[in-house]
Amino acid sequence: MSKSIHDLLSLEGRTAVVTGGAGYLGSEVSSTLAELGANVVIASRDREKCERRCEEISAAVQKPIQMLALELDLLDQRSIQNCIDESVKRFGGIDILVNNAWSGKKNSWESISLEDWKYDIDMSLNSVFCIIKTAFPTLMGRRGVILNVGSMYGHIAPDYRIYDGTNFSNPPSYGAAKAGVIQFTKYLASFLSPHGIRVNCLSPGPFPHAETQKHEVFIERLAAKNPMNRIGEPHEVKGAVALLCSDAGSYITGQNICVDGGWTTW
Repeated sequence: MSKSIHDLLSLEGRTAVVTGGAGYLGSEVSSTLAELGANVVIASRDREKCERRCEEISAAVQKPIQMLALELDLLDQRSIQNCIDESVKRFGGIDILVNNAWSGKKNSWESISLEDWKYDIDMSLNSVFCIIKTAFPTLMGRRGVILNVGSMYGHIAPDYRIYDGTNFSNPPSYGAAKAGVIQFTKYLASFLSPHGIRVNCLSPGPFPHAETQKHEVFIERLAAKNPMNRIGEPHEVKGAVALLCSDAGSYITGQNICVDGGWTTW
């Protein structure tokens, strides 16, 4: 019997953990999952920020959901283990894991140091391995879903003519790490499929923060790089998140969905 799209999109009774879930795009990811009925754990280094976002989402979403804010340092295995353990303790298990967190310096090829490179690879790639490995038992028990957040720069190169100056530099470590995340997604989609776990990647395009948007010339350069001739609004990732994390995407795994205004088609 065919299921309605409403039923396919429903996440009622499920629990999601979103790393970096109080950030610019992470907040939209968290909101999407909550709006679809999931209990949501928002985790990052800034627990107070996570708590504020939990309160905002709870007030906005007219559903009987639960929100939980947890402190998470993705460079500390004990912190990762604690985050997963606390989530399982509170909700009985994890159905959805979204790996969205990121931090790093604005580096150019000339300015980046070996220390910066190692930090970015640890933060953007190695941490994804660590938290998935830690959450694997509960995800396996729930036949769960993993959504990794990559970047268009995981499969294309930045145009050096756009990123001039320190404020708008694009570190070589970022794209290298995100390329690893995309490939790791495909690997996991294959090797975790016997456990009923789906694994996909969402690769955002140009979603500059509000502060960056004040620099009109730079924004015009970004906009001109894609067919839609504009930058993305944070809410525009919500459709892809809903599809990939719900049963509406139950036959989708190992894919890298680009939400980039068509940037990567040119």
